[in-house]
Amino acid sequence: MSTSEPVSVEVLRGAADEQELAALLAVVTEAYVREADAVVAEDDSAMSAWARSARALRPPLERGLPWGRSG
Repeated sequence: MSTSEPVSVEVLRGAADEQELAALLAVVTEAYVREADAVVAEDDSAMSAWARSARALRPPLERGLPWGRSG
């Protein structure tokens, strides 16, 4: 895992030593990596509302006509 900003840990209560902080970071990092690996973007191939409403704005292009001529 690489981050562009350094990670800051602040102990608000108690007195965590270096080993306890290292264990905490290892557990949190592993949980983050597992969650990030499980994330899958949904395949939203359905036509959007904008595309449905914009279909009637102009007729489709006629690809067989030369430049400067319209049907």
